[in-house]
Amino acid sequence: MTPGPLLTTSPLPGFGQGVLEATPGRLPEAAGLLVPHDGGPVADMRDRPDRWARLSLLSDAVRRGVPVLAWGTGAALAGRVLGARVWPGDGTDGAAEWTEAPRGAVVELWRGALPLLWRAERITAWAGVALPGSLREEFLTSLTPAAPRRPGTPLEALGGEAALRPMLADFYARARADELLGPVFEAHVADWEANLDHVTAFWVTMLGGGAVWRGNLNGVHAGLGIRGAHLTRWLALFGAAASAHFPAGAAALLISRAEAMGARLGQRAQGNRPHVRRVP
Repeated sequence: MTPGPLLTTSPLPGFGQGVLEATPGRLPEAAGLLVPHDGGPVADMRDRPDRWARLSLLSDAVRRGVPVLAWGTGAALAGRVLGARVWPGDGTDGAAEWTEAPRGAVVELWRGALPLLWRAERITAWAGVALPGSLREEFLTSLTPAAPRRPGTPLEALGGEAALRPMLADFYARARADELLGPVFEAHVADWEANLDHVTAFWVTMLGGGAVWRGNLNGVHAGLGIRGAHLTRWLALFGAAASAHFPAGAAALLISRAEAMGARLGQRAQGNRPHVRRVP
């Protein structure tokens, strides 16, 4: 297996032509991520959406298991991603900000109270502004072959929206044919294709696929006459559909999310009075 592209959050001409700008879309195939010193703020990022975007990208890389080499403010960002406290710089190697060693990190080199070189997860962090050549070569050598990547979100682990939508369609086919749930759905759903679009967007959002659904779960189901028996049957049919479309681990993830949602609706259902309301 050959390594994928080497990404960087800032231009690095010295690393050669093969280094590409880091974007969320490139992370799944990335061989590694470079987070160089750029002098930007780390502790206080108010009114700096560019810094939040960089922090988010670095967090995504860590979740996926992408190897990271960070130095200077890049190392401070890496520490912040792992929950370490950020401190103002003391002039050491020109560093503006640095972090304590994150929990579980191995510190290989100290300079006073400053963890100059630490490693955690798949991160190698150098607090100084100038990256030692030995660390650079060590990191580049370690990228062959490319290591397996972890999914960035539960949705990605399931195979994306393309895998989720057929499972939801199967669930609704089962629900419409069910003697208990069928009448409820038929009384409240006028456009089944639009309903499937809406529910798919809801699950995409719940599984980390972005804010494609906005609404109030309890509000959508208020006044539909839902009782405990409906929720029990709903969960049974949902679990059957999930198990039919996904491996055991992925199905269990979906079922656990559905159970949590059912618990919320169950609390609401205690005071519901049944009446008919059309859902467009």
